Amino acid sequence: MITISENAQQHFIKLLSQQAEGTHIRVFVVNPGTAKAECGVSYCPPDAVEADDIQLPFEGFSAMVDADSKGFLEDAEIDFTTDQMGSQLTLKAPNAKLRKVADDAPLFERVHYFLQAEVNPQLAGHGGECTLVEITDDGYAVLQFGGGCNGCAQIDVTVKDGIEKQLIELMAGEIKGVKDATEHERGDHSYY
Repeated sequence: MITISENAQQHFIKLLSQQAEGTHIRVFVVNPGTAKAECGVSYCPPDAVEADDIQLPFEGFSAMVDADSKGFLEDAEIDFTTDQMGSQLTLKAPNAKLRKVADDAPLFERVHYFLQAEVNPQLAGHGGECTLVEITDDGYAVLQFGGGCNGCAQIDVTVKDGIEKQLIELMAGEIKGVKDATEHERGDHSYY
């Protein structure tokens, strides 16, 4: 569920040594499954442990995860690095904004997840986004683009050389291609 690097584990052990005995860390997601999702780490004293918490044992401490955050912390990584600029604790939770779907989930859910988790974060750098409209009976994912992608001169490259290639590779035999249903209008909002 959560990977905590050796450096981060040592950091937590040091911090917890200054807390009351039996104190753990808590890893959580506020507003899980939404665009406003944020992850955090806090102290978890013994009296704050809930009956439905999941306890993840590590050498020298445990990480507590509340039941509501569990699915959104799948594949999360915590690391602690030190360089000339100082020290930093990082928590990467790729599924915090969208719960990871099972490999055997319906095709629509798997494609939607891929777009939200892999494609939209890249498009957001250009002020763009895409949504899955439908999957046709003959295996085409129909997408709608918005923001900076609408009217962008590079949309064909994004669709054919980027999204389509990845989807065909990831979902071989299920997805034959991608169709763009957007009525592109060039304007100030367009990235290129």
